[in-house]
Amino acid sequence: MTEPRKHEPLPLGGEHGLPFSKGRMAHALMAVGVAPLQAYELAVRIEHDLTARGAEIADLERVDALAAEILGLEQGSGAVRQLRRFRELRDLDLPIVVLIGGATGTGKSTVATELAYRLGITRVTSTDFIRQTLRAFFAREFMPTVHHSSFEAGDVLPNEEQETGDPTLLGFLEQTRNVLVGARAAVERALEEGWSMVLEGVHLVPGMLPHNLAGALVVPCVLQISDEYVHAAHFYIRDAASNERRPMAKYHDRLGEIRRIQRYIVGRALKIGVPVIENEDVEQTVAAVMELVVSAAERLREPVR
Repeated sequence: MTEPRKHEPLPLGGEHGLPFSKGRMAHALMAVGVAPLQAYELAVRIEHDLTARGAEIADLERVDALAAEILGLEQGSGAVRQLRRFRELRDLDLPIVVLIGGATGTGKSTVATELAYRLGITRVTSTDFIRQTLRAFFAREFMPTVHHSSFEAGDVLPNEEQETGDPTLLGFLEQTRNVLVGARAAVERALEEGWSMVLEGVHLVPGMLPHNLAGALVVPCVLQISDEYVHAAHFYIRDAASNERRPMAKYHDRLGEIRRIQRYIVGRALKIGVPVIENEDVEQTVAAVMELVVSAAERLREPVR
């Protein structure tokens, strides 16, 4: 059984009678961007400080001093400032919906999984999963584009449609319109039940799925990889990680089409103001998306303040 979102307080100890936990504190520090080794080192230092003082609860002012000791004054203060912002996000009494778009091979699923872990969100899904579900219900003859990859959908368009423009984009957009019907239903069901979720996928084209949903904090973004060689290298990694279930040759042969779809998605994002994040490093990318979520929550709370 999953939960809507884990509304856990900052692990300073004393909450609900629970003792301080260095493991949970390290997790909270990593969630706000502290490197894993430094996060654990600081959590251990806080635990030792509590033991030495015979205390059970760590206050943020004391954590601030210890963070400066371990991480340095500037980085330590920054980490505690982020912890305070993270606490406000956790106190937000709204479901959070994060939409991570981007072309095939830009690292969306990796970023989505890590982000959900940091935010305490237990529901993560992809538009590829929704497309696979559509394949089970709609025959190729009725909905041909959903039975192909996003960059191959143009191959099954009627000849007269292929002649009206770029077949790759036309096929991709037709597939996207079909898949987004299921994506909207998934988001609406989550909001009806008060669930938070992270939804990722190539079909999350900015402007084609509403970003202003009543009763939710919706945070959209798009990932991209500008360097073609770096993009191609991601398919080697996927091939190895999936034990060749996602064969790299298929993606390399259609890299031109994949890159055209990326240019289209990024162009749409820039046009309507959806943030575009260069995924050069997973840790930095997750931190960037986390910042988008925290900042969106702060903007939402500002009128209340």
